Amino acid sequence: MSQPPAITLATPLSDLRGVGPERAAQLSRLQLRTVGNLLLHRPHRYEDRRQVHPIGNLKLNEPATARGRIVAMGLKRFARVKSVFEIILEDGTGRLHCRWWNLPFMQNYFQQGDEVMAYGKPNSLRPRTIDHPETEVLESNEESFIHLQRIVPVYPLTEGLAQRWLRSFIWRILAEAGPAITEPRPGLSLADFPGRAKTIRMLHFPEELAETELARRRLALDEFIEMQLAIQTRRKNLQAKARSLPCGGDNHLIKPFLAQLPFRLTGAQTKVLRELRNDLRSGQPMRRLLQGDVGSGKTVVAACCALMALESQFNVALMAPTEILAEQHYQTFEQWFAPLGINVHLQTGSYKTLPDQGARSQTGDTSPALPLFPDSPSGNQAAQTSTPPCATANGQQESSTLVIGTHALIEQTFSLERLGLVIIDEQHKFGVAQREKLVRKGSYPHLLVMTATPIPRTLGLTLYGDLDISVIDQLPEGRKPIKTFVRTAETLPKVWTFLRQKLAEGCQVYVVYPRVEDSGTAGLKAVKSEWQNLRHELAPHEVGLLHGQLKAAQKEQVMADFRAGRTKVLLATPLVEVGLDVPNATVMLIENAEQFGLAQLHQLRGRIGRGSVESFCILVASAKSAEARQRLQILAETTDGFRIAEADLQLRGPGELLGQQQSGFPPLRFGNLAGDIDLIERARREAAQILS
Repeated sequence: MSQPPAITLATPLSDLRGVGPERAAQLSRLQLRTVGNLLLHRPHRYEDRRQVHPIGNLKLNEPATARGRIVAMGLKRFARVKSVFEIILEDGTGRLHCRWWNLPFMQNYFQQGDEVMAYGKPNSLRPRTIDHPETEVLESNEESFIHLQRIVPVYPLTEGLAQRWLRSFIWRILAEAGPAITEPRPGLSLADFPGRAKTIRMLHFPEELAETELARRRLALDEFIEMQLAIQTRRKNLQAKARSLPCGGDNHLIKPFLAQLPFRLTGAQTKVLRELRNDLRSGQPMRRLLQGDVGSGKTVVAACCALMALESQFNVALMAPTEILAEQHYQTFEQWFAPLGINVHLQTGSYKTLPDQGARSQTGDTSPALPLFPDSPSGNQAAQTSTPPCATANGQQESSTLVIGTHALIEQTFSLERLGLVIIDEQHKFGVAQREKLVRKGSYPHLLVMTATPIPRTLGLTLYGDLDISVIDQLPEGRKPIKTFVRTAETLPKVWTFLRQKLAEGCQVYVVYPRVEDSGTAGLKAVKSEWQNLRHELAPHEVGLLHGQLKAAQKEQVMADFRAGRTKVLLATPLVEVGLDVPNATVMLIENAEQFGLAQLHQLRGRIGRGSVESFCILVASAKSAEARQRLQILAETTDGFRIAEADLQLRGPGELLGQQQSGFPPLRFGNLAGDIDLIERARREAAQILS
């Protein structure tokens, strides 16, 4: 009789006994398709069933595990609340009522007399009651030792999959697949951690609770090593294959550009420019992340970097995440570069000033294009150009060109010859795939990505580990710190009085609400529904309205009016997070501030404090949780973007700060980017040793 094939980590779960098509579908919904997937299915918590609490000792709002026999059960239906299913457990010390609201199918899981484990927080002691507890029916059979009198894993589940079945299944497969669990990198010295096979057993069935954290850290280190190998391999491949484009320049554009600026560069800007020039002159394509707090002067550094490439007769593409930011850059760079004789073009979904790709809006309108910036000295000069930027009518090379755009730059229809430098602003809004798509428009062009959201060290070593990092850690002279205050909704009358006072002094004001339209959620404000109220509160000052549902031309007109001072107040959604630079705007009011992340609030606040006048940010919030109050208090205490980013990472995780899906790496099961800095640094060293 032939032996069944040995189980490996690649064995499909559907090939295992006890797993039919329906069960395989349930496991697949949890992304469990192979034995390897199953053995890395991380419990979301553990129950110490060596210490079950007597029902009579349960305390209000304190989570605990109890055990008892079902002495009564039933389903009640009501007119307003559809239903409530209830079981009553008894253990000799008291009775516990377990209730599930509007989940009538729960009655299918229990029978009178069943022995049940229940975990949750009692929300009443008369009678003792837990709403929606985690439960498990206990059975008297040979498998009881898996589920009782031990530290028991509690797994994430899906509909139809019982906790007890999954735990027993993992126990069995762990025993059968033991020989297949080998070290992923046998040459590494990890003597301070248990071996991989023991680690996985500790993950699922620990002897002591302390073993669960040791197992997590070992598996996190394995994850970080694989991530670092991918990062460092990508960098080594680039260095091995790519030839650098000579984009160091000769200063014939940078010198007159710096001379025409009404300010001098800071020491930090000068230091970063030296780093960029060294990269552009080196034998390898530049791959650099430029980070600097809001208002630190990243744009002028990017302009100097672009001029180095333009001096070297290469073209430059700058991609921004929103049309507002792209248009702001277009206006800024056109004013800076037009006196130098440099072509600047805009390429977005709404405006395309490149003649060979259509200088009209995507609406198909054949009427003459309206000026993009009514207040710009050069108006729509770029749209009047009659020949492509990279070649004249007879095919000769023209002066080099800067093209500024949004995602339109990565469309197939867009191309740019002699692409020497790609600049990506607010890069965390883009994914790695989008970044690479634009870079592939050229032959290994240099890449500069910029962010005003400071990157905590853990993210710098992981999500951006393939980039060199430069930091502008100095604000321009004359900037005064922004004063930030946290207020409750009850103080709004005083806030309106303060805003009217500042408007009377000639200042301009931003007011930010989280929604475009009323969502029906009590207390959440929307710009459309609050516009008339704001006009009344701040009369006679003109109030502009800006949100994402406006057409591009309408948005630009609203922003042009605010820039020119014709509009004194701009009521907006978080759309103004990037792309507006109005030095006379010195006050920002953000209502429902608890709805925003720290990094986003810091970005919004960065719209003010851009001149020499004292600026004020007022955060109005009904923050009921301690975490929400703590977050807002950090904003009130500091304007240090790095401290804020670290706090946001700790409080809300990397997904809130940057969006890990943008990184190109699979999500981490065990690693914690907020707290595992020691493991990340160790993984970086181990990966370098493997590759060397």
